[in-house]
Amino acid sequence: MTWIRSIIRNFSKGEFILWGTSVCMTVLSFLIFDRTNYLTLTASLIGVTSLIFNAKGNPIGQLLTVFFSVLYGIISFSFSYYGEMITYLGMTAPMAVFALISWLRNPYNGNKSEVRVNHIKGAEVCFMLFLTAVVTFAFYFILKAFNTANLVFSTISVTTSFLAVYLTFRRSPLYALAYAANDIVLIVLWVLAACFDSSYISVIVCFIMFLLNDIYGYINWRKMSKRQQC
Repeated sequence: MTWIRSIIRNFSKGEFILWGTSVCMTVLSFLIFDRTNYLTLTASLIGVTSLIFNAKGNPIGQLLTVFFSVLYGIISFSFSYYGEMITYLGMTAPMAVFALISWLRNPYNGNKSEVRVNHIKGAEVCFMLFLTAVVTFAFYFILKAFNTANLVFSTISVTTSFLAVYLTFRRSPLYALAYAANDIVLIVLWVLAACFDSSYISVIVCFIMFLLNDIYGYINWRKMSKRQQC
């Protein structure tokens, strides 16, 4: 129980409020609009919890991201969002494993509960954008072959997801902005799904909470970066 108390002490009151609000809104929207898909609820709760750990630069967040990615991939398959399924099962989950290893190998001052912030520059930025373009181009035709629903938005989601997982692996504060962009794309995707079934509104609420957490993640990583450079 000592390690649990140690983890709790690392969070501020504001972060507890953000996490608590995210959990409450997720559960409340589930009770109002769904009440049946407990897999979605489970994935959502794991997801919002992973984000607050990621915002702190804590490797536990990456471990939770692996579980969330697997569950979300299964959920996406059930709604024929093959782009999301392939992205999360074939890219986000494996990259979260690599990110977990990277974060554990790069602690700040030996503190394994906080990763050392990194900044990518010049040539690596060009390399990242080139890889992103290649992945986007390839996935467009893969998703088209699968008759993926909402092909354009699904392809954009692949783009933002790849940027996010790459930047997470490289320990860049920009990872949170890439995930925030991905959250917006996912909100659009699930709004389209909710037009046919209102139970999906609970998923929309979930990703709105994700968006708020990712915005906070970027703000906190900027603070971490300045503190670590002092």
